[in-house]
Amino acid sequence: MDLDLTGKNAVVTGGTRGIGRAIAEQLAAEGCNVALCARHKPAVDETVAALAGKGIKSWGGVADVAEGSALRAWVSQASQALGGLDIFVANVSALAQTMDEESWRRSLEIDIMGTVAGVEAAIPFLERSKAGAIVVVGTTGAVEIAGPPRPYASAKAALVPYVKALARNLAAKNIRANMVSPGNVYFKGGVWNVVEETNPEMFKLMLSRNPMGRMGTPAEVANAVVFLASPRAGFITGTNLIVDGALTQRVQF
Repeated sequence: MDLDLTGKNAVVTGGTRGIGRAIAEQLAAEGCNVALCARHKPAVDETVAALAGKGIKSWGGVADVAEGSALRAWVSQASQALGGLDIFVANVSALAQTMDEESWRRSLEIDIMGTVAGVEAAIPFLERSKAGAIVVVGTTGAVEIAGPPRPYASAKAALVPYVKALARNLAAKNIRANMVSPGNVYFKGGVWNVVEETNPEMFKLMLSRNPMGRMGTPAEVANAVVFLASPRAGFITGTNLIVDGALTQRVQF
């Protein structure tokens, strides 16, 4: 299926590794121009060069989403560099798992305020698009409890009504807003790869809880994100798409 993304412009936060990198690559494969940010310049430069090799316009910069004013400025610069903006993907997370005060603070700064700052900076540019789309990467931890309390899950949960409100309030401006919530996603250097190497028994236990017998891949999550960002999903807005291989047991009506 042609997703009608050729020539569109997208901004992806945290686009150099894992799910963010897969999203950037899939957008580029569909002919979409991509701007991305991360905290480490060598990774940004390498990713930008790789995307440019796909024949699209790519642009990158160093930005910490915890610094709201800097992120807003970067989103504006990226949108201008691309010549406009059609898609904004908020992907960065603190991934905070411990209950100390600093973990809570980082989750609030990165997962919540980093998303809000990026979205607010993107909206003026998306308003000029004929097919504006916002996609926020969430987690199944926001919709089903598994294990002890975690700042990561709670912060992501706060974004669910935020995205729904965006969808309702931006619909008249032809801007859609959706969320994609992955279950366990495995990639080298990722959270579950670290668990595999440092706590193999825990990894085996979590793997066994996946009904499909495996964890997901960044590309599988990216496919969902890119579809929701595309004009082919033109009447889908305000949804939280679970991509988890049937890991969660909740029934969604």
